Amino acid sequence: MLRLARIDDFLAAIDRLAPGGALGVAVSGGPDSLALLMLAAQARPGRVRAATVDHGLRAGSAAEAVMVASYCADLGVLHDLLPVEVATGASVQAQAREARYAALGSWAREHQLAAVATAHHADDQAETLLMRLARGSGVDGLAGVREQRELVPGVALIRPLLNWRKSELAAICDEAGWHAADDPTNHDARHDRTRVRALLAATPLLDAERLARSASALAEASEALEAMARRERVEAVSQDGDALIYRPSPLREVRRRIAALLIGELMPDARPRGPELDRLLAMLEIGGSATLAGVLVRVEGGRWTFRLAPPRRS
Repeated sequence: MLRLARIDDFLAAIDRLAPGGALGVAVSGGPDSLALLMLAAQARPGRVRAATVDHGLRAGSAAEAVMVASYCADLGVLHDLLPVEVATGASVQAQAREARYAALGSWAREHQLAAVATAHHADDQAETLLMRLARGSGVDGLAGVREQRELVPGVALIRPLLNWRKSELAAICDEAGWHAADDPTNHDARHDRTRVRALLAATPLLDAERLARSASALAEASEALEAMARRERVEAVSQDGDALIYRPSPLREVRRRIAALLIGELMPDARPRGPELDRLLAMLEIGGSATLAGVLVRVEGGRWTFRLAPPRRS
């Protein structure tokens, strides 16, 4: 068996993020996901199943899936091909990501997998942090890719390689003699991530590992703020008929999170964006009122009142 560097670190991460049950691995055929496949097969022999999502956007994607299947066969890992359809045009990458995770979620439920692992690593995390800094993201956005989240009910999506460098993963493939696929979109300068990747490579001051550690620290800060907001929801929000009454916190970020939370309770499909919440808070902080996502919020006696907005007159 191949002696994989840092296998104990990987095993500890898997045991912490997905302590039991069968493990799914998303494998595209690139060096990162192939290294993940090898690590998972060695860490949990006989309890790993792999899937390759084919978006049908590139001529070589089908051949890459066949290559992944052959490597899985070498490791004794079951492999499934998940074809998805993605509409071309604007935001094709975002649509592909949404379709990919939907397919992986259905696959995981079908095969009763406890978790699905993806190969996001420290370099990915650094790129994400810089991209979101450029967009003016808040604490939640700057936390970057989370180590764990729910993929579908009962199945976790985990990223056990966030403290690994891309070069380490490529070295694992080289040692095994595996030839990884090279996705040409990774070199397309039209994509923000490609330009940020080039900036990182050309700027030694921007150390990917340190940037990834900053994202991890921001993720912990985000979790702490979310815990404060949940406690605030219990202690400072009451109900009066069809209205939710909030005694606002002196901390603006907590007020912001409570506003999003209460709007979501009244309108479950609402997903208010950061700038929209900022405009809402600015209006409330001067004693005004505003409607966001079908919820009317106004200041009454120093309290913020949230209720469904009355229907518009035709």
